[in-house]
Amino acid sequence: MTPLPAFADNYIWLLEHQQQVLAVDPGDAQVVLDWLDQHPGLQLQAILVTHHHSDHTGGLQELVKRTGAQVYGPALEMLPVPHQPLSQGDSVAWGPLCWQVLEVPGHTAGHLAYWATIDGQTPLLFCGDTLFSGGCGRLFEGTPAQMLDSLDRLSQLPAETRVCCAHEYTLSNLRFARCVEPDNPSLKAYEAQCQAWRQAGHPTLPARLGTELQINPFLRSRDPAVRARLALQAGMAVHDDAQAFALLRQWKNTFQ
Repeated sequence: MTPLPAFADNYIWLLEHQQQVLAVDPGDAQVVLDWLDQHPGLQLQAILVTHHHSDHTGGLQELVKRTGAQVYGPALEMLPVPHQPLSQGDSVAWGPLCWQVLEVPGHTAGHLAYWATIDGQTPLLFCGDTLFSGGCGRLFEGTPAQMLDSLDRLSQLPAETRVCCAHEYTLSNLRFARCVEPDNPSLKAYEAQCQAWRQAGHPTLPARLGTELQINPFLRSRDPAVRARLALQAGMAVHDDAQAFALLRQWKNTFQ
């Protein structure tokens, strides 16, 4: 599995199986085509799209034109190329894998995630801009309650799941997470590890879902320590789950 850097901080994820390649959220066609040129004999066969934003879809037209790859994406969103529309409960077979389709609205109205088990390996989750390591996506089209529900459902996947999100936002997310939970020892240890990875030129992704449950404030908005910090920050009592999540997301939106 290859996290192919694109733009300033995107990752286009690539998987290989028997000379065939699957790409996830190819916002830039050229970086994918260059990679294929560097790996002769491999053919782009399929593309999974999580949502309609251009940094995830901008390369679709050229890639389909050049390779004929089959595109799979949200049934509720418009993409710039014809695609197989997918909804909650659908599946996509590719090579030895069967991707389970999860609707995770919040960042966009029709956002999808794809989860699969792999023989002899830990499961994979491609979650676009819904779940980040240490954070979550902005709410451009959905509500706090929708995003909270989406993250709750992702949280129920196996703890060993590898979380393949679409941006290298981890260190900035963790700076915010430390303001929310300054006394979280797991968070401190994880931030130090991520800093070491980045200093060595390595990505912080994929993350482990079990780790995210320990350090990601957006997966921990019901935790008493997080609730207490939110109440202090907002200057008000916080009892409702959706309200707590909304306050947390608003705080992150303005965090410097």
